[in-house]
Parts: sequence; structure tokens; C-alpha cells
Amino acid sequence: MATSSDPSVSFEETDTRHDEMHSTIEAWIHDLVDHVDDAQASEEFQEWLEVQSRFHDYSHQNTLLIKRQCPEATKVAGYNTWRNEFDRHVQEGESAIWIWVPIITKRCPECENSPSYHENIGCEYDETPPDDWSKGLVGFKPAAVFDVSQTDGEPLPELETAAFGDADDLVPALKDAADELGVTVRIVDVDDWDHGDAKGVCKQRNLHDLQPVVEAKARANRADLAVTLIHEYAHALLHFDIENEPERAKREVEAEAVAYIVGRYLGLDTSGSAFYLAAWQGDDSEMIQERLGRISSTAQEIISTVVED
Repeated sequence: MATSSDPSVSFEETDTRHDEMHSTIEAWIHDLVDHVDDAQASEEFQEWLEVQSRFHDYSHQNTLLIKRQCPEATKVAGYNTWRNEFDRHVQEGESAIWIWVPIITKRCPECENSPSYHENIGCEYDETPPDDWSKGLVGFKPAAVFDVSQTDGEPLPELETAAFGDADDLVPALKDAADELGVTVRIVDVDDWDHGDAKGVCKQRNLHDLQPVVEAKARANRADLAVTLIHEYAHALLHFDIENEPERAKREVEAEAVAYIVGRYLGLDTSGSAFYLAAWQGDDSEMIQERLGRISSTAQEIISTVVED
């Protein structure tokens, strides 16, 4: 897959500067679409996708239960699933995360209970014998699951989404640009990070202060930290007042495309964005092109603010 580690681009302060920047960004968007297509077709991505497909999609209620008991949980499965599907083993002494799982068995067409409960409540349905009843949901039972962090064994495949390059001066510049962009920014030590596997978040300060707050997890890779800040700035500028859940994947596409462009403009290798987007958007890489206008204007706003500062 091609990389975007080319030197930073600069434009002369002329009347055509905006058009030149827009043309360059449009060309880079075409590059990103190609990189995403290449990433999706790669053996590395297919292996990652196959493993992801083995993880169960939990209901909203169970997701809340998991997060309440283990806020840092990222990949969750049952004891036997970890052992049989992933060749990993739950570490001794780990506490289970409890969720509710459906009980599916033969049920009475009238009272909708299992045969034993059907008899206990005295249901008089007798048109067909229990052996001929169809299966259906009769209730829920507690079940134990464990997060990947509670297991040892064969490593799960990971995608290389990190950015690389010299960003020692860029991180301070991005922090300095926060006020002009209307954002509060915090870089949080790893020990104090309480947002699980996320590298960064964009959130509201409190019920009374609507200014976006961007938090990024501190890390040694300053280039990756810089791109995370850019990604969350894009969320703050584009999506802070949008709560439509079906738009989530599209919002991630926009924010990461902005991070790719701004990082590339500033001389970083942001080719890892292709794997990030491949994981988020499924087969629709053209979504990036469709949202060129929003991506371009937001990237230009961040670039202008950071460069001027």
C-alpha cells in the first residue's frame, strides 16, 4: 500500500492559494480512496476481518452491562469461545463480566413458555405435542464473559493505523490552535485514561458549558498523538452537535480523512488512515469522495489555524 510520507506542502500567499490547496486536497482524497481499496483487498485486512467476525455483536443492554463492569473492555467473549475460537485462556483469578443471554427452546404456541413452565402454569393447549413445537425465546439467563485483557495466548491480528514522522513541534502547535478552533484540549496520561481502547475522544465539558473538549491519550509516538488531536478537532468542528447514531461511521470517515490530509500536509506519514477507514466503512470507500467538500473545508481550517499560530 502506498504511503503519504511526502514532505509537507506549502502554498504561496496569492489569490490562487485557496484553489491550489483545494486541488491538492482533492488529489489526496483520490489517493486515500485508492489506499482504502488496497487496504481492504490486503491479506492483512482480510485476516483481521475474519477474526472480528467471530466476536458476537452484543445488544445495547448487554453493552451497557459490559461497560459498567469493565469500562476498558474492547473485545469480549465467553470462556470456551476464547479457548476454542482464539486459542486464548482466561487468566487465573479474573472476575467474570456478567451479561444476559437468550434462552431459545421449544415453546408452547399459546402461552409461549417452555414445556416445563407450560405444565407448571397449567396451560391447556394440547393441539400439538411439545415435540412438535417450534423453538422461540422463552427468557434470559446470566452468562459470564471476559475481555481480551483478561486472557493470555495467541495474539489477535491488529491493523497498523498509527501515523509516523517528526511531530515534536506539531503537538504544541496543535494545542496552541485549540482556542482559535473553539476547543478545549487535554493530553491525558495513560494511567489516568478512562476511555478504554480509544486514542482520543471529543465530548461536552458539562451540561452548562457546550464547548467541545478534546482528550487524547499520551503516547511516545508524537506523530500519532498529533493525528489523533487532528481527528478529534475534526469531530469538534463537524459533529459536536450531531447525535444521529446511524451517522457514526460517516462521521468517522470524515474525521479520519481530515486527519489524513492535515497530517500529510504537515509532513507526516498518515498511510495508516487507510486501514482505520477500511475497518470503519465497509466496502463504501466512495463515501470519502462524496464528502469532499466538508472534509476539504475542515482540513483547510485546521491547517490555516495551526500554520498561522
